[in-house]
Amino acid sequence: MRKSAPKVAIIHYWLVGMRGGERVLERLLHLYPGADIFTHVVRPEAMSDTIRAHRIHTSFIARLPGAGRFYQHYLPLMPMALEALDLRGYDLVISSEAGPAKGVITPPDAFHLCYCHSPMRYLWDHFHDYRDRAGWLTKRVMPPVFHRMRQWDAISAQRPDRVLANSAFIARRIRKSWGREAHVVHPPIDVNRFHVSDQVGAQYLWVGQMTPYKRADLVADAFARLGLPLLMVGTGEMAADVARRATPNITIVPRLDFAQLTAAYAQCRALVFPAEEDFGMIPVEANASGRPVIAYGGGGARETIVEGETGLFFREQSVEALVDAVERCETWLGDFSPAAALANARRFAPEVFDAGIRAAVAHGLGTDEDWQDASGPIRRIG
Repeated sequence: MRKSAPKVAIIHYWLVGMRGGERVLERLLHLYPGADIFTHVVRPEAMSDTIRAHRIHTSFIARLPGAGRFYQHYLPLMPMALEALDLRGYDLVISSEAGPAKGVITPPDAFHLCYCHSPMRYLWDHFHDYRDRAGWLTKRVMPPVFHRMRQWDAISAQRPDRVLANSAFIARRIRKSWGREAHVVHPPIDVNRFHVSDQVGAQYLWVGQMTPYKRADLVADAFARLGLPLLMVGTGEMAADVARRATPNITIVPRLDFAQLTAAYAQCRALVFPAEEDFGMIPVEANASGRPVIAYGGGGARETIVEGETGLFFREQSVEALVDAVERCETWLGDFSPAAALANARRFAPEVFDAGIRAAVAHGLGTDEDWQDASGPIRRIG
């Protein structure tokens, strides 16, 4: 006798914009269209139709003053807020972890799967970087507060029944921070939304949020020295600083719509990717557009780019190393095959992600045949 479809809850840290984590959430909702979403705060106007179509429950953080904008200031309260969420009656709980999400209390017979984009970077290996950039008061408060947060993070990491990592790089970080082993299921990238162009130009491309670890400053400085044309797409806290560094060969735009962005990918000479990312969807999107990537040889890029075939690496985040990589690219491009880049990108198609999630869930709930199709009516925010 088959059981009724499992009741599914998806825990996502916060819903304030559409970035990589939210794209993963969309795909989880595709797999479990009857799922409810739990989060700390939500800005519905910033969410996709797919996410808004589901019932979204918020923690008490959402009712605190200014939470929609200053939610990160309430980070010390988020463990308590997660533990207060009522998940009784849910058979399957999937936590989408990059901020606090996995620390929920689940029913004894529920299967809790954590999909980890990264343990909280500001608590662990990036702590000193974040503290160095903080104001004087925050700098004084961070050590004792984050010490307690680390304790909770490590303890709550034992609550999920199984942990998946979005890359081998993050699996190593999970092992180091939480003492847990994680299987790797790469994030889904809809490669069919991108296209190859026969009108490739001379302009290099950088895309991202202008925050310190994305290293937009490094790209601006390198291309100021190279004098080659560069398009930079993005905005953020470092936008003014990057604009001051830009020379006339560098064009900066805060955003492009999707059609413009796919055209920029397909027509660029190469994408420049200088960040140490947990996974990094942007290089895969460039390969899906038939273009190569010049990437810093650390983090998730080591798993997404095939050196000498779909891109080139530089070994340190310095102007000199990036300049050298771009110059090497200029001579290597004659050997580059757009077809090879496209084939590489297809390794990260949504169907591959789906299979990984289904296998992990089947392991926790019993075989797929024990359950009816996990679909149900889609409910709107209430």
